[in-house]
Amino acid sequence: MDTAQIDTALIEIAAPAAHVYDLVADITNMGRWSPECYRTEWVDGATAAVPGARFKGWNHTKVGFFPAKWSSTSTIRQADPGRALSFDTGLSGARWTYRFEPTADGSGCTVTETREDANPNALIKALSIPLEGVRRRQLLAGMEVTLQRLKAAAEAA
Repeated sequence: MDTAQIDTALIEIAAPAAHVYDLVADITNMGRWSPECYRTEWVDGATAAVPGARFKGWNHTKVGFFPAKWSSTSTIRQADPGRALSFDTGLSGARWTYRFEPTADGSGCTVTETREDANPNALIKALSIPLEGVRRRQLLAGMEVTLQRLKAAAEAA
């Protein structure tokens, strides 16, 4: 597995970048967008997305016929309102980033979600090698679903 691997999904949203950023930066919403992460909460007294703030996420999926559930604590790496939000997951070492590019008139934006294997945990990396192709396809499909759900919520507001 290439440790510099980056997966990307993007979507056009008919809502201002600042509004869409606010939806994503309220990390407690992640369970509304993601098909895999079903719950999140701030930890260590954090209440907002600022660099260094931490949150815990609970996830579930199926790999083939096998269900899997786990949790991981993540740390906000970048919080640039209306422009970018990034966090590193503690368990997998993946870096998730959302970039918000406003349209020329500011009424909409393009949201790009990326997942980068930035600092993989050696044990997790070794255990995931046999499932890499399956898991990567799952993650890419999940990114598409996440952005579709985010779009629906942002445009309904």
